[in-house]
Amino acid sequence: MKKIGILGLFGILGLVGCEKEIDVDYRSVEPIYVVEASVSTDGMTARVSQTQDVDNNKTTSDLTDAHIVVTGSDGSETILPHQRNGNYKSLVKGKEGVTYQIDVEVDGHHFTSTSTMQRMPRINKFHFIWKEIMGQRFLVGELLFQDIPNEDNWYFSHIYRNNLGFRWAVKRDDQNPNKELQQLYSIAREKSDDKDMLREGDQLRIELRAIDQRAYDYLYSMQIMDNTNTNPIPNFTGGCLGYFSAYSQVSINYVYHEADVDEEE
Repeated sequence: MKKIGILGLFGILGLVGCEKEIDVDYRSVEPIYVVEASVSTDGMTARVSQTQDVDNNKTTSDLTDAHIVVTGSDGSETILPHQRNGNYKSLVKGKEGVTYQIDVEVDGHHFTSTSTMQRMPRINKFHFIWKEIMGQRFLVGELLFQDIPNEDNWYFSHIYRNNLGFRWAVKRDDQNPNKELQQLYSIAREKSDDKDMLREGDQLRIELRAIDQRAYDYLYSMQIMDNTNTNPIPNFTGGCLGYFSAYSQVSINYVYHEADVDEEE
């Protein structure tokens, strides 16, 4: 069975965290539909596209004729009109505690998924640390955030560097529930020419989302897929790739200055 390398499909993540030699099966395969969709306090969005065969020279696989409806457990119903380049959008904002279902009709196919919007998370602190590992110093980012109390929680964090995706991770609150949680991001070895090493004055944006378990399970399986050599677990019914997430999000801005990096105690 051919495995689809789909990390590059998801602009919302914008990151390939490592390099690995992969045996690629170049046999012709049928295109697969991809849906990336979300509900947040900023509105509802979706992108619909198809994977491309290796011998297909088309420059785009965006689909512009999908019919997309998002319904909520509160009785709401929202149609997402097409904007451009396979992107669909509505300014209708999500509400905490509501379970949303997305239905996508395209080319006679029907895909559906559900997600429950979570409460708003809170960032306590973000900074960088020099950590010594086996005699070498590495730059590490540390995000500290407050767990939402008295419930099970799952989180997705994303660092953007100069408006481009840079690092991302998912975390659940099983290690320190109701208290402060920590997420570490390995950046690069000190004094290396690694393209991932931050430069003086780099503009960073750190986003933290509270997501539901279905979104977490999908993203976690995506995070470890290099180790498991498998595709992420399905998040949609109907046989398409991609995922749907209803979430609440906070963000902060940070300017990198080497003089501000802390030393590990």
